[in-house]
Amino acid sequence: MAVADDLDHATDSQWDWVAEQTRTYLASGGTEGHESNGVYTLLLATTGRRTGIPRRTCLIYGTAGEDFVVVASKGGADDDPAWFKNLRADPSVGVQVGGRRFTARARVASPAEREVLWPRMARIFPLYDEYAQKTSREIPIVLLTPQNSRVSPVRLR
Repeated sequence: MAVADDLDHATDSQWDWVAEQTRTYLASGGTEGHESNGVYTLLLATTGRRTGIPRRTCLIYGTAGEDFVVVASKGGADDDPAWFKNLRADPSVGVQVGGRRFTARARVASPAEREVLWPRMARIFPLYDEYAQKTSREIPIVLLTPQNSRVSPVRLR
């Protein structure tokens, strides 16, 4: 079960550029790496489905009410990203958005929600439409619902 504090000691993404952005985001308390050219990112900690070890990655996000919305695109690969497989096995996740940190519950958008959310997310990051054309799988959209009413401020190391 991943929680917000897992972001501090989780294993980084296997993708070097994602791992570097994640470390910069954390080291700055969310002031660097949260926004780039109008695109916003959050940090996500999941629990490894086979290892039980916390894993973290950086993802583009949108919002829907109180929920944060992320896309499991993996650049249009035919396989789901590891973070998505992990949260399917255990939907408790740690999230950092800018300087805010919280534990959330992840769930896959229903078909009706996806119909509304996909165009929104593609406006945020137009490459999602290209990714969808590259793969035969339906790229999942995930909603992250904060679980605690009190959001923790980030503690700088």
